[in-house]
Amino acid sequence: MTEEIEDEGESLFEAPPMGEQERMCEAILFATAEPITVRELESRMPHGSDAAEALVHLRKRYEGRGVNLVKVGDAWAMRTAPDLGFLMQRETIETRKLSRAATETLAIIAYHQPVTRAEIEEIRGVSVSRGTVDQLLEMEWIRFGRRKMTPGRPVTFVVTQTFLDHFGLESARDLPGLKELRSAGLLENRPPPGTMPQLGDGDEDAEEETNEGQNELFED
Repeated sequence: MTEEIEDEGESLFEAPPMGEQERMCEAILFATAEPITVRELESRMPHGSDAAEALVHLRKRYEGRGVNLVKVGDAWAMRTAPDLGFLMQRETIETRKLSRAATETLAIIAYHQPVTRAEIEEIRGVSVSRGTVDQLLEMEWIRFGRRKMTPGRPVTFVVTQTFLDHFGLESARDLPGLKELRSAGLLENRPPPGTMPQLGDGDEDAEEETNEGQNELFED
């Protein structure tokens, strides 16, 4: 009678078949964000399980698959196959709001192209910072046009095909009128050229560009 009880006790702690242990390890690894050690695996598995051996079989089974079982230090984890890493790249679109200065500068270029920087400043009544122009160039909404046949041959600016595509325009002739722009808040009234702008007017990032050696592309 005693022997029967002992046999029954041993059967209660009998380890699952190795195939089942593999499945258990697989389930734990997929559900765990961080690499997990053999000891941690065995602590979750039935008594008598051999997680180390199960991992050996599991690793072999995943060879050549899109996901591999890899060892990370003294722990294990499921990872994307190295040659398929490019599939995990994500393209994100960065949304940047144009400043008032950039919006007005862009509008002037669109309506008066080809236009020089000096002409933009004359229309706006304030100076145009290099940062404002650089931002529009970086966005590929404007580009350099031909140099004007005037003293100093200043460079001009024009809008690009990217600008037209973004706003669903076939050409610059399809732009809305200045009245519509002002009513939409995209273009504000400015003080007459030559007058001192009040506090808060003009480019927030306007800068004095009086240093010698200034890039000729931005000289008028």
